[in-house]
Amino acid sequence: MSDGDRLYAEERRYAIVQSARRAGRVEVAALAQEFGVTPETVRVDLNALQASGILKRVHGGAVPVERTLFEPQIASRVEFADEKRAIAGAALAELPEAGAVFLESGSTSMFLAEQLPRGRSLSVFTNSLPIATYLATVPEYTVHTLGGRVRPVTLGEVDTVAIRTLHGVNIDVAFLGTNGLSAEFGLTTPDQAEADFKRATLASARRRVLLADRSKVGTVALWRYGDVSDVHVVVTSSRADEREIGALRETTGRLVLV
Repeated sequence: MSDGDRLYAEERRYAIVQSARRAGRVEVAALAQEFGVTPETVRVDLNALQASGILKRVHGGAVPVERTLFEPQIASRVEFADEKRAIAGAALAELPEAGAVFLESGSTSMFLAEQLPRGRSLSVFTNSLPIATYLATVPEYTVHTLGGRVRPVTLGEVDTVAIRTLHGVNIDVAFLGTNGLSAEFGLTTPDQAEADFKRATLASARRRVLLADRSKVGTVALWRYGDVSDVHVVVTSSRADEREIGALRETTGRLVLV
């Protein structure tokens, strides 16, 4: 597109929204080329559309807001498997030699469970049925589930019973997941019950470690349940959005990139 053919910002943003709704996602680089503008101009557009509640920023682009209201079934969460496994491996540095740990439901937490070293005397609390089943046969570990309603999407326990159990225990280290991680918009998730539960996990542990693959960095879901500063360590991918990584360095106690 030549300079004379460039659209006004409002027209360009309207076109971006239409493209996102047709394709399910738009990419910064492709939009910059299509409209003949710089990537920074596209980022400004996407930020403005996010502020208007139309699009949600994700790594490298944006998706329509309606797509962030839903979660993939746990069996389908295979994207970035190697990256999630590496993030889980790096998070092992935060594992105590003994004591109580919490593993939140999620695919990256499952990778962490699979890599937990044997020979440590740990009480493992989890709201994840797959994690509890996997670790129950490890003789050194005492495994506790929290009870509560099981969400079919995550196979994780939530609601009053699970939250009440969390309020009754003192966790040394909690390994947590998230749907959205943004220095500006905080920690977010598409489900209200999940948000209530996640808020309780932040209050239950003396040390909190967040595991997030690159798709979560810069993503903003519907329900906010905490700030990035509520966690002590964020472990994520070095391939996440550079601007978001820079912002996270300013808002979290320790940022680990793998």
